[in-house]
Amino acid sequence: MAAQIPPAERLLNLVIALVNTAGRMTKEQVRASVSGYGDAPSDDAFERMFERDKDTLRDLGVPILTVTGAHGDDIGYRIDQDAYALPPLELTPAELGVLALAAQFWQDQALRTDTSRALTKLRAAGEGPESTDLVAGLAPRVRAAGGALSPLVDAVQARQAVRFTYRAASTGQVRDRTVEPWQLLTRRGGWVLVGFDRDRAASRSFRLSRIEGKVRVVGEPGQVVPPTREALEAVLASWASGEERVATLAVLPERAGATRARSVAAPDGSPDPGQDPALGGLLAHRDVLHVPYRSTWELAEELVGYGDAVVVLDPPALRETVLRLLRVASTFDRDARSGPAGSGPTGSGPTGAGQVVGRG
Repeated sequence: MAAQIPPAERLLNLVIALVNTAGRMTKEQVRASVSGYGDAPSDDAFERMFERDKDTLRDLGVPILTVTGAHGDDIGYRIDQDAYALPPLELTPAELGVLALAAQFWQDQALRTDTSRALTKLRAAGEGPESTDLVAGLAPRVRAAGGALSPLVDAVQARQAVRFTYRAASTGQVRDRTVEPWQLLTRRGGWVLVGFDRDRAASRSFRLSRIEGKVRVVGEPGQVVPPTREALEAVLASWASGEERVATLAVLPERAGATRARSVAAPDGSPDPGQDPALGGLLAHRDVLHVPYRSTWELAEELVGYGDAVVVLDPPALRETVLRLLRVASTFDRDARSGPAGSGPTGSGPTGAGQVVGRG
């Protein structure tokens, strides 16, 4: 038995057919010749499928016209090509360069193929390979979000609640969360879902890298009522409105490039860490950086990713948060290596990052 054609592919097939029809296509012709509609098990199922697809395409801006026959008893459909066609595409070198840069942004396998194909077509309309010279050397990256990104994108668009298993950063606790998704955004090189946590009855953010297993939809599409733009901006601003502080870090040369890029001059009146005898030779081969931040957890998660290349000198609260994350990671690592029966090496956690960052 042949596999059923996905709805997105069926919609594309319908667009191609209605664009290329000489005059109009009747429902009977659509069912007989457009791939995907032959899957309908009955006349009623086909009617529902076809009407739903027409509404979807019109919502997407595809101008589908209803055309009646000479006697008014034979209804067909076609796409108004005058309204649907785009003018000739002409890109300047700068515009094509920016699009090339944007394509590099998408690193998830689910989107990489589509962006690569689109960029290839756009380059054909540009002015040659030199079009990307204006942005050479710039390569933004967002870490892969596993299998969570694609279903969450669909859920946000469909305004449909989701349920997933989430591992908390602070405690390592794993529990199911039911969330009304509002928006997906990127922060510090990773994907974040912003939405309403039904279990906590409050707005929350979730890093996609901490979602375990599959994302499952809950309820019907259209049931989630997103906040207004002003309300959403207020929620996002509240998370970033903490008092700005400055962390003092000791960093190995040529490491932690993203953190280095945000470093500033030492604040007035701040102590010189080189005068602290307790540091011993720690600073002999490290650079002392001063990095402004607002969210302790956000900066701590970033620094943990650098391992023992970064030592937190100040403030103590940031150092303790980094240590807490490292202890949680150490527990996961030990459990993974011990196996389900508790056999195998147990270890005692990281000997580099945990001990170095835990100085003082």
